[in-house]
Amino acid sequence: MTQLATQFIRADIERVVRDVVMQNYQSSGTAAKPNPLVVNISARHLHLTNEHVRTLFGREDLEPMRDLYQSGFYAAQQTVAIVGPRRRMLPNVRVLGPCRGDSQVELAFTDGISLGIDLPVRISGDIEGTPGCVLVGPSGVVELRQGVIRAMRHVHMGPQDIEYYGVSNGERMKLRVESQGCTSEFEDLVVRAGKNIKLEVHIDTDEGNAINLDGAVSVELLKSEPCRCRCSAH
Repeated sequence: MTQLATQFIRADIERVVRDVVMQNYQSSGTAAKPNPLVVNISARHLHLTNEHVRTLFGREDLEPMRDLYQSGFYAAQQTVAIVGPRRRMLPNVRVLGPCRGDSQVELAFTDGISLGIDLPVRISGDIEGTPGCVLVGPSGVVELRQGVIRAMRHVHMGPQDIEYYGVSNGERMKLRVESQGCTSEFEDLVVRAGKNIKLEVHIDTDEGNAINLDGAVSVELLKSEPCRCRCSAH
């Protein structure tokens, strides 16, 4: 066999091996991620309509204080006191902007206990039939008849992230967090997809404290396995 023929055979073998390795690499889910995974604690906060901003603060719009991770969203200078049915109060709860079509309060489980509100776990925006509360601002008071929730843990994804993880909007995933002396997995992490969205997981304060998120050394998104049981809930 000539040296030239040997070079061709070696090149073919190397190409085949390279193709097989790349196929296995991609199918194993270890291909390069399009965006870094960010996990943030979403502390208690609320969203307001323009009408409620006028009532509570006597101004036409919110005043931005600092930008949030997602483009176009911000923490406002304005805060309110939230009063529950036990007449207990959470002072200085931050308003997030921009304004929305419906006012909504997002609290942690322990906040609900303190206020005497049985918080339903809902995706943000799904407030039909939820409890209400009283909002107290420097210029007025607003009584919400509904809109107080415990936000379901979720992950924001753009089109590239959706493709990389092989999921769709509304699907549920798992979050694995390895912390110092505490490794945990959260299930039922709802995918919230959209254009121009950065990859970001939101969990509440209670959840972040439970897994020692501040001490996390690694975080990983995992695709949930389909349920194979025959229970009536699935």
